[in-house]
Amino acid sequence: MTATESTTGTSAPQGAAPPDVATTGGRKLSTQITATIILLVLLAAAVIASLLFGARSVSFSTVMDALRHYDPSNGDQAVVASRMARTVGGLVVGVALGLSGAALQGLTRNPLADTGILGLNAGSSLAVVLSIAFLGASSLSSIMVAAFIGAAVVMTLVYLIASVGREGATPIKLALGGAALAVGIGAITNAVLMTSKATLDQFRMWQIGSLSNSTLETFLAAIPVVLLGTVIVLATARACNAVAMGDDTATALGFNLGRWRLAGSIGIVLLAGAATAVTGPITFVGLMIPHAVRLLVGSDYRWLMPVSIIAGPILLLAADTLGRVIAPPTEIQVGVMCALLGGPIFIIMMRSGMKSVSL
Repeated sequence: MTATESTTGTSAPQGAAPPDVATTGGRKLSTQITATIILLVLLAAAVIASLLFGARSVSFSTVMDALRHYDPSNGDQAVVASRMARTVGGLVVGVALGLSGAALQGLTRNPLADTGILGLNAGSSLAVVLSIAFLGASSLSSIMVAAFIGAAVVMTLVYLIASVGREGATPIKLALGGAALAVGIGAITNAVLMTSKATLDQFRMWQIGSLSNSTLETFLAAIPVVLLGTVIVLATARACNAVAMGDDTATALGFNLGRWRLAGSIGIVLLAGAATAVTGPITFVGLMIPHAVRLLVGSDYRWLMPVSIIAGPILLLAADTLGRVIAPPTEIQVGVMCALLGGPIFIIMMRSGMKSVSL
């Protein structure tokens, strides 16, 4: 899609239509509302399933009893308590990853934008490793600060590298720059880990991407950061609609893209940094969720972003629950399950009509 094409395939002269009208994605309001209601029902089902199922299944009445009158001496209720932490974590991290992926794709006009592909996860991982190895970081707050700094530095570097040349930061250059940085940063991370067994032991499980390594208090502590990032990112929805028609058109419509991209980047770093700090790097959620949501509600970011907030936790909770039940009594971590589920689902979406959906 060229810079001056609208989502219907016709040319959009500068200033001819406000971005909210030009980027509807061809979906009726009733269709968008219906899709949102269905996803809310699926989210409720995913939350319930996360509490009920695992290597040791419990009944719904046990879950309700644990929520009302928790008895730590009751084995079934103790299982529910541990799953409550994972469920809250799935909600918080799912929101952060789904929304940050939508914002990245919108602000960069890059359908491949994702915290993993653009190197943000790798930057957070390196910063966490360095803070553990050389600063003795062990608390959530110190690890979260390190993850934020790593994500912010890498995002800045990716954009600077992609901006070199006459064309500026094109989607392809952003993806290539992010991939190249991710490889280089990954090599440095591995080099540091090889020199410190203690750091490797502390980092090993975090690197996989898991909802089981953090406590309920840890996930609750991340909520204010995710809420702040969510508010900032949602405020960029109109700018994302304008960027979808091309930078020149967006500028002609009165958007200061430098200012909006800076604000959006701050929100994305808050979301991605918080998610990576509490669970480790989890890929594919931020890439796949926005594309799946576009098939349901269209390309209007005023709808796409809020619905991504709902869809992200659905995928994360479903992957975590499935990872607990397919090979009991062991489990497959959610980071691995998201990759295993994400690949086939993404291919199915591409074959079923994703090509007809524009950013």
